[in-house]
Amino acid sequence: MLEIFFFIIIFLLVHYVFFLSKILYGLNNAETTRQVKKENLCAAVIIPFRNESENILKSLESLQAQNYSKEKFEIIFVDDSSEDDSLKKISEAKKNDNVRVLSVPKTFQVNAHKKRAIIYGIENSTSEIIITTDADCLHKIDWLQTMINEFDAMTGFVSGPVIFLDKNSFFEKLQKLEFAGLVLTGAGLINAGTPVICNAANLAYRRKVFEEVNGFNDQMNLSSGDDELLMQKIYKNTNYKIKFCWNKSAVVKTKANKSYSQFYQQRKRWASKGLFYEDKVLILKLILIFLYYLSLPVLTILAFIYAGKYFTLLFLSAALKIILEYLIIKKGKDLLQLKKEMKYFLIAEVIHLPYILVAGFSGVFGNYVWKNRTIKR
Repeated sequence: MLEIFFFIIIFLLVHYVFFLSKILYGLNNAETTRQVKKENLCAAVIIPFRNESENILKSLESLQAQNYSKEKFEIIFVDDSSEDDSLKKISEAKKNDNVRVLSVPKTFQVNAHKKRAIIYGIENSTSEIIITTDADCLHKIDWLQTMINEFDAMTGFVSGPVIFLDKNSFFEKLQKLEFAGLVLTGAGLINAGTPVICNAANLAYRRKVFEEVNGFNDQMNLSSGDDELLMQKIYKNTNYKIKFCWNKSAVVKTKANKSYSQFYQQRKRWASKGLFYEDKVLILKLILIFLYYLSLPVLTILAFIYAGKYFTLLFLSAALKIILEYLIIKKGKDLLQLKKEMKYFLIAEVIHLPYILVAGFSGVFGNYVWKNRTIKR
């Protein structure tokens, strides 16, 4: 039995090494987006929000400051039943003529809270390019221009970089480093031709492509997935290209989680949509990656009991994981502003394992708390 388990771990290790190598290959082929003026495209920036009183006016300020013709883009804040004064604040704030504030009617698409807000925003816009971001995000002055520069005639979907704001807290620094790993994983896989993950805080897609794949129509039973499930559907069902915008001007900043509980609920929410990917082979690959992570603590126990080849395999598994993941993070340290955080890499590696196992397992059940809502699948 132990011999069979030994060879299963080797298989899981090979699969994970291949997965990381593919990410690294994609990152090595990343090209910086050219900074050119392309203001013939009209864009609708849609910001769904709920209980964002602390952040929403700063978000408005950064969006109104965009270096793009005001006649060529509209900013649409869409309230999703906020319980605080965020709707009041944004409604009463001084706004440019291209800014609107909407509230989702209670009877409109009652499921999938964030998705219904995005759909309502899209239905109330006219622009060719749809860009989504969050109300707790800050944007550089050339963010909109840089994202739009990615669109040629055959581009249907663009994923942009997202980072956590720089803070002094050790917990927030670890979050920034760990989150960067997710962003770079998404970027590498997109550039390698197999788009899997992205982040709704910084996305752009063509309206006609969204309509061609019927938007979120087959995903309204899920509260999450307005980002990667849509991206995967566009990749699978159309001939349009999926791109990652590798440019510092496209970086969107957002706040890290304030508490361990918030962090856990966020990661649980992200993990909850994995079993609903249309690509069943992709689901199998994700399960194998989870099993690889699960094999590490089991292998550690066997190494202490039996030593020998189990200790050798444990060392090899850990070494390959650390080296390849370090190379991935290093590749994106300039884009994602990680120079100060790199010194915490090994600590993050140790903490990464238990949280992946716990959040991954609990995410399967799909119950989590988000924006003061208890979401049940």
